Amino acid sequence: MTTRSWWGWGTVEDAVTPEERRALVERVRAVLPDADLTFHEPPDPASLDVPESRVEPSALFSTDPVDRLAHARGQAYRDVTRNLAGDVGPVPDAVARPRTEQDVVDVLDWCASRDVAVIPFGGGTSVVGGVEPRDLDRVVTLDLGHLDRVLEVDPVSRAARVQAGVLGPALEAQLKPFGLTLRHFPQSFEFSTLGGWLATRAGGHYATLYTHIDDLTESLRVVTPQGISESRRLPGSGAGPSPDRLFLGSEGTLGVITEAWMRLQAPPVHRASASVRFASWERAVEATRLIAQSGLNPANCRLLDPAEAFLNAGSPHSVLVLAFESADHPVDGLLARALELCGDGEVVEGAAGRWRKSFLRMPYQRDAMTQHGMITETFETACTWDRFPGLHAAVVEAATRALREVCGVGVVTCRFTHVYPDGPAPYYGVYAPGRWGSLTAQWDEIKAAVSEALIGSGGTITHHHAVGRDHMPWYARQRPDVFHAALSGAKAALDPQGLLNPGVLTTRSTAGSTPR
Repeated sequence: MTTRSWWGWGTVEDAVTPEERRALVERVRAVLPDADLTFHEPPDPASLDVPESRVEPSALFSTDPVDRLAHARGQAYRDVTRNLAGDVGPVPDAVARPRTEQDVVDVLDWCASRDVAVIPFGGGTSVVGGVEPRDLDRVVTLDLGHLDRVLEVDPVSRAARVQAGVLGPALEAQLKPFGLTLRHFPQSFEFSTLGGWLATRAGGHYATLYTHIDDLTESLRVVTPQGISESRRLPGSGAGPSPDRLFLGSEGTLGVITEAWMRLQAPPVHRASASVRFASWERAVEATRLIAQSGLNPANCRLLDPAEAFLNAGSPHSVLVLAFESADHPVDGLLARALELCGDGEVVEGAAGRWRKSFLRMPYQRDAMTQHGMITETFETACTWDRFPGLHAAVVEAATRALREVCGVGVVTCRFTHVYPDGPAPYYGVYAPGRWGSLTAQWDEIKAAVSEALIGSGGTITHHHAVGRDHMPWYARQRPDVFHAALSGAKAALDPQGLLNPGVLTTRSTAGSTPR
């Protein structure tokens, strides 16, 4: 049995060890000898002054203060800094845990009759303020964790009907007896849910081809305040706009996803992998583009710039981590061809393993460094290959300038998490000494600077982290005005009172919207 951390990532048992913490602190001191790395313990959540609930008691809800506090935020850096500082902020008035779809309907009806906002909640791993009851008067968080079963498996079509509240490991465990897998592994896999992946259009394991949860979705069942929408199971259809596409990525604003038929596959049995280092970043980017456009479709094609590779894989060069896998045929020939496309890149041993180990520990290490007053956070985007050099230069320049102005010094890193034939998805990291008591404000200033650079350079404000509340100012500039009008029309038709996740994706009037 493990215990979820109330203030940071993952479980208490898997937090950084004392030895791991000492190594992290020593590494930072070697680079930033003047940084104040004083350690700060998180407060006891029971000691915090959680506001009284503003909804009347009901059998549907928990109004326990610690339970409400644990559902008040996601897992972004600014969530962690506020939790560590004991800054309670907005908290839901109650937490509902439906056990059936009818319970979901009943909660929505109850909230509609009392003008109470509803925030759907999966695993709580949002890093964009997607589950935070910001600027709302009365709000209920709808935790779908009890809707966690695989209800039906179609082994012939290789698909399964799955409840939305199932966590990644539980989903895979239920599919394993059938010899099938969804094989969608975002970094949050252990703590996030199928419904959360669908609602945020999550990016997963594959760096190419099947990158987003969209690609694995066969049909959806969604409870809206105006009724239930259930799409037909089909491999494809030309019958007008896709009803599933309306709800995929809607972040709980149009309805509550309760079930989905998901496309499955057999687990891979053939694997081949290699890491390649390059003398220059530009040459590494070019090789990655050639592979992305080759049709080889590697499962992993992650490029690390020298700073990222040094910090997390121990190499001072640009490193491309490649992997191929298949349940049907050997893949050694595919890897061989990809290495040919790398030209004068040098195959190296051990880099992929070191980076993967570091990748899995990154969220825990971020939290540990935050306890020592460090700003350690990420932001991501996507752009076309022709725009990448300009975007990359603008983003690095904006981030470096902001770090210098806000923190005095800092490091910016870059890696590609996913690549497409027409462009990469760059994922940036920033590392800088912060000032305890000002970490949230410092990060917000840095985040605003890099977000301006992303939008100004033709990138997207997010590739797979979703919009939430944190990205709304830049999402409003990215989306076409006529599309916003159409989305607002869908919101008005499906959720006329504006009950569902107010403040996300659309800006029309909402339930429970009296500022606190």
